[in-house]
Amino acid sequence: MTDAEIDYATVFQTLPGMVALLTPDLVYADANEEFLRMSGRKREDLIGRYLFDVFPDNPNHDDATGMRNLETSLLRVLATGERDTMALQRYDVQIPDRPGHWEERYWSPVNVPVLGADGKVVLLVHRVEEVTELIRARRAADDGQTRVLEAELYRRAGELQEVNERLRQAHAREREVAVALQEAMLPAPRQPAHHLAAVRYRPAVGALNVCGDWYDLVDLVGGDRIGVSVGDVVGHGLEAACVMGQLRSALSAASRVAEGPAQALNVLGRYAHVVDGAESATAVTTFVDFDRHTVTYSSAGHPPPVLLHADGRVEFLDRATDPPLDARPDPLPRPQAVTAFDDGATLVLYTDGLIERRREDIDTGLHRLARSLALHRELDPETLADAVLRELLPPEGATDDTALVVVRL
Repeated sequence: MTDAEIDYATVFQTLPGMVALLTPDLVYADANEEFLRMSGRKREDLIGRYLFDVFPDNPNHDDATGMRNLETSLLRVLATGERDTMALQRYDVQIPDRPGHWEERYWSPVNVPVLGADGKVVLLVHRVEEVTELIRARRAADDGQTRVLEAELYRRAGELQEVNERLRQAHAREREVAVALQEAMLPAPRQPAHHLAAVRYRPAVGALNVCGDWYDLVDLVGGDRIGVSVGDVVGHGLEAACVMGQLRSALSAASRVAEGPAQALNVLGRYAHVVDGAESATAVTTFVDFDRHTVTYSSAGHPPPVLLHADGRVEFLDRATDPPLDARPDPLPRPQAVTAFDDGATLVLYTDGLIERRREDIDTGLHRLARSLALHRELDPETLADAVLRELLPPEGATDDTALVVVRL
């Protein structure tokens, strides 16, 4: 049987557990039969209604936290695009045909995102396992010890949730420190050798998915020349930010004395071998010679730079691609290639957060970038950089950080 022959709507309705679908606004989009049966609600009571209008907290229970805890979990899934398993919750439910009367209920919820082609959360799967009968059975068989064990289980579930929340807050603080460190180590925006250039860095959404990407622009000796580079460190958080700073500084120094970008990457590759956390890091560097109107480039496992010609033609600089920095034997020289440009062309370097999306071929992202650049080729670098980010990054932010450099040649 193929996917086209499977009636997924019927499968959803007959799932043995309680499952509901929520929109990003926390409005019910659908619920299966088991969810309706166990919650004591009809479909028209749920679909199109806000979750907490249907299931508010019990106003007679002073310590009720079910609604707040569930909302926190759902918003976390929306922000991170990651599954969240909640601790055991007491969440009382109002009896449908007896307004003002509430029934004590216990639940074990799991919230899972459904992602669209652009990586954006389009739906939330809210799966619930009710454990009320288990709690009641233990109470009915009360031998003294059972109540103690039940109270201990519930207390520990609450403690676990508090610990998880403290960990998330600690991760959020680490993210703030990592972003600040990243911004401090990246070079301040400037115009190299009086040429127009724009740089952008966008941290990823989520607690720690930041700080692996970097960029650099340097003035080279010997004529009107500049070096333009970007790179990406595998990993996130403070460690990735520190490794990023080391690699950026090393390549910046190597570029000033190297004969070409391939030699600069050779030096950086040898350095990466002795830097913990630099495994599988990627980089691409270009030497722009304004006197000769050439761009010489070399890539270590990085997405190709783009040369946007003045007539709108888009050229991906992909003829000198090699493995990541620490993934090749030292004696072998890295490749490099040269391409020519006319006045008014634009050189664009970027990291994979700009073009890569989940469940999407990378060529799709490259084509999207090429279309955006061609469409906005008349704009100055600053405005062009903003337009590209606006069109290619999801409105709520990407799940990977992004660096972008735009230089008018």
